[in-house]
Amino acid sequence: MDKNSKGDNRPVIELKDVWKVYDMGHIKVNALRGMTMKVMKDEFIAIMGPSGSGKSTAMNMVGALDIPSKGAIYLDGHDISKLHESDLAQIRGKKIGFIFQSFNLINSLTAMENVMLAMMFQGTDEQTRKKKAAELLTMVGLADRMHHKPTELSGGQQQRVAIARSLANDPEIVLADEPTGNLDSLSGENIMKMLMDLHHKEKRTIILVTHDKQVASHAEKIYLLKDGRIEGIKRVK
Repeated sequence: MDKNSKGDNRPVIELKDVWKVYDMGHIKVNALRGMTMKVMKDEFIAIMGPSGSGKSTAMNMVGALDIPSKGAIYLDGHDISKLHESDLAQIRGKKIGFIFQSFNLINSLTAMENVMLAMMFQGTDEQTRKKKAAELLTMVGLADRMHHKPTELSGGQQQRVAIARSLANDPEIVLADEPTGNLDSLSGENIMKMLMDLHHKEKRTIILVTHDKQVASHAEKIYLLKDGRIEGIKRVK
């Protein structure tokens, strides 16, 4: 995959006047109200806001997990806002790696099998899956735990498995949704260090969704979300 320097200067994801309206029977809830933002190649950005600000909906839009009620979403210049779910799933699998607060690991599978599963959906052969999964788990410091199941791992170790899984298909973008929310402070710091390393050493584009100012401070740019709108942009570094 092409991971050139920031001189490339192109948005990998762009939201233009994106609205998301949920029909709740007698009322309509405007979760996003004209959200506009650009995520440039190799950026580390955070979307921050309190509970109810629209963060989860914004993550669904940025991560191609849902389509907007109105507006356009561009991934590498292509409008994905009207694609069918099957097409979105293929794009997500190749371009975006996800890290979730609740880890989202399958408890009946080992750490290695959880990482391999992400590659299976992209048609990668078994030998390649095993080799790549072992390399990624070693990279996140779990070489001696790759044959353990999630219930045999600590929260921090489970999140490291989730990071390895997010990189299985060599995505250009890593989207982390409250990645330290279920962790103690030390484990949380270790996870943030890993995300920083992915950004600086691996040249990945990182999108962090959080309510935590300390976590958001690791980003280069923070989009402040309130009532479904971007109310400000803060440059951290």
